[in-house]
Amino acid sequence: METAVLAFAVGVTFVAGFVKGTVGFAMPMIMISGLASVLSPELALAALIPATVLSNVWQALRGGVAGAVAAARTHWRYIAIILVFIAGSAQLISVLPSSVMFLILGIPVMLFSIAQLAGWRLHIAAAQRRVAELAIGAFAGFVGGLSGVWGPPTVMYLTALETPKVEAIRIQGVVYGLGAIMLLAAHLQSGVLRAETAPLALGMIVPALTGMGVGFFFQDRLDQARFKRLTLIVLVVVGANLVRRGLMV
Repeated sequence: METAVLAFAVGVTFVAGFVKGTVGFAMPMIMISGLASVLSPELALAALIPATVLSNVWQALRGGVAGAVAAARTHWRYIAIILVFIAGSAQLISVLPSSVMFLILGIPVMLFSIAQLAGWRLHIAAAQRRVAELAIGAFAGFVGGLSGVWGPPTVMYLTALETPKVEAIRIQGVVYGLGAIMLLAAHLQSGVLRAETAPLALGMIVPALTGMGVGFFFQDRLDQARFKRLTLIVLVVVGANLVRRGLMV
């Protein structure tokens, strides 16, 4: 790999880690978007997987093991359906056109976030929670197995539940961490992660975690309202980028 390409990959990964540390998500989206502009889609996907696993373990356990376990118990149905669909859809990576996948993910995320910023509020009532968990979890897992990205639907789900900042960050870490482990296993099976792609994938761990550490510094200083608004702004940007990629492929 050329030095310039490697330096670009490190820079993209650091920025992705910083954004994740600040708002709790978006690292895979930024990495897959940035890295795929200079690498093959398969290599870009492989590069984000180990860093995603470790960053989410850190995020989930930052508030202690007890908090992470409590979050997992509260949202166990959502987590379970994501894992099932990640495992299944990862095997379709060579079948479904990437343009379709990007549009399926990007359009609803972008529209939801714009509507939220404009003042519309989606609220999931207690009676509707189980249906919402299964429906949103299935969607998140399906696109996650194909792209390594299942953060936006999860953030939409937590936003609709009006989840407090600290709890939202912890739950995201648990959901993304378990999903990332499933993604790792699925793509060891699919062949995306193999001897040829492993060196780059392992090399992205340090810049990802360094950026995340810097992001945590800023996250700790954000109040709930600013955190929610910043989260929605990030969702709009990444959703629009996914739509752009879907239209250009």
